[in-house]
Amino acid sequence: MKIHEYQAKALLAKHNVPVPRGVVATTPQEAEDAAKKIGGSVVVKAQIHAGGRGKGGGVKIAKDSSEARAIAEKMLGMTLVTHQTGPEGRVVQRLLIEETLPIAHEFYLGIVLDRAIGKNVFMASADGGVEIEEVAAKTPERLLKEAIEPGLGLTAFQARKLAFGIGFTGAAANLAASAMLALAKANDSIDASLAEINPFILTKDEKVYALDAKMNIDDNAMFRHKDLLELRDLNEEDPLEVEASKFGLNYIKLDGNVACMVNGAGLAMATMDIIKYAGGSPANFLDVGGGANAEQVKNAFRILLSDPAVKAVLINIFGGILRCDTLANGVVAAARDLGIKVPVVIRMEGTNVELGRQVLMDSGFNFTVADGMRDAAEKVVGLAK
Repeated sequence: MKIHEYQAKALLAKHNVPVPRGVVATTPQEAEDAAKKIGGSVVVKAQIHAGGRGKGGGVKIAKDSSEARAIAEKMLGMTLVTHQTGPEGRVVQRLLIEETLPIAHEFYLGIVLDRAIGKNVFMASADGGVEIEEVAAKTPERLLKEAIEPGLGLTAFQARKLAFGIGFTGAAANLAASAMLALAKANDSIDASLAEINPFILTKDEKVYALDAKMNIDDNAMFRHKDLLELRDLNEEDPLEVEASKFGLNYIKLDGNVACMVNGAGLAMATMDIIKYAGGSPANFLDVGGGANAEQVKNAFRILLSDPAVKAVLINIFGGILRCDTLANGVVAAARDLGIKVPVVIRMEGTNVELGRQVLMDSGFNFTVADGMRDAAEKVVGLAK
């Protein structure tokens, strides 16, 4: 689950990570009032679930409250396009009005899971304020890393090592190390899958602040953090992805025209690959899971067909816990209720496969049954064209 910058900063502040003073605004009047409360010049920052806001015109400095109002009038309701939103962009519905600070240097701090070692890794760099992927690709030696031992957490000596390593000295190094330890505790406390401060700044008066913050929370851990569910902003998510989540389906919309329904994430990725290999383009990633029932299959089918870009559907199922006849009954029910107008190719293997194929044959619908993944991909791509 993604959350907004202002929400991430509130969580960080609870764990004593220093953050600038800021107020959320949803109207120009609220923006003006917030700027008056803060005093002096302020930064007006669009709140969307994407990076690159500054380059897209979503971060502006206002010298006073009247200018903050003028900026808010233009920014609220605008469609902000960045390299992370895609060409469709995101509509700005709220702003963060924040104090300006005298920046002396910008750094990067982040925590992410390193799957190769099976541990979270704390990353720090003296090159803050830019895309960290660019730093990692061009100057990897400037990205310092410390593995976080499960159950132990980031240690004080690791934090000091990172602080000195990216250029902090004296009292500022102690402040930076303390902020790193606080960030690691915040990350652990909410089961974050990503915690990032970019930039993490040192001011001219030798103080440190999280000038920006990004945190993603692991959906699988939300049962432990039901209080954090209120941070979810459905307006920032694709409507079909929101609908799919209601039925326990893993759905991600893509920009192709061949819809995919698969059970198992690995099989889903292999299915998308083979569609590309056959000359097509997948319209989505949809994993119904190993234990899906006929009702879930029906809802999955309905969500797939809600995408107007879909020209054909490929159902690729390996029957294990989800038996092939259960899948077939769900597909037939969906076809009967939804009035399917696009070609449907089905490839099934595993438990009750013959029974499943019989259900499809007896349904009266013109389903295309494929023999193997390659055959299925070639048929669905051809039908989509």
